[in-house]
Amino acid sequence: MSRIKLVERETKETNISLTLDLDGTGQAVVDTGIGFFDHMLEGFAKHGLFNLKVSAKGDLIVDTHHTIEDTGIVLGLAIKEALGDKAGINRYGSFILPMDDALVLCAIDLCGRPYFEYDCKFESERIGYLETQCVREFFYAISYSAGMNLHIKVLSGINDHHKCEAMFKAFAKALDIATSKDPRTNEIPSTKGML
Repeated sequence: MSRIKLVERETKETNISLTLDLDGTGQAVVDTGIGFFDHMLEGFAKHGLFNLKVSAKGDLIVDTHHTIEDTGIVLGLAIKEALGDKAGINRYGSFILPMDDALVLCAIDLCGRPYFEYDCKFESERIGYLETQCVREFFYAISYSAGMNLHIKVLSGINDHHKCEAMFKAFAKALDIATSKDPRTNEIPSTKGML
């Protein structure tokens, strides 16, 4: 069964088209108008082995907030819809990822209930054209639109580029684990019988 989803969202601030294949090979075509954000999304696809296409046009003349947050909303919806009833998935995924000086923990429960914990302090206001305050908003938006329990903690780190990149890669690895199918079962992984 295909786990590919196209989600489109248009507001007065952004126009976003996103296609996600949970069973891909890490291919990405991304254009948000924010170079470092594109780089992070490409890393997410590569390290999660997701195929990802993103075209986002936003009011970048204002700032990057709307584009980044709305991309998170759309990506979260794509994850949720591509999973369907979640039968046979692992449901849980976690990963601790090192990147030079940075060490990041990411843990996920695809339980259908949004909850978000985030522990990171950036030293700089921007990485390239990406406003560092927007990193939290991106992951928050994914958590709530996907109905995902998501914890991201920067355990150590000095360089903001490394901390941010390690976050996106750790999220990718944890999500790959959580969305992967367990060959031993095709049941929904919950005693409730639904997620």
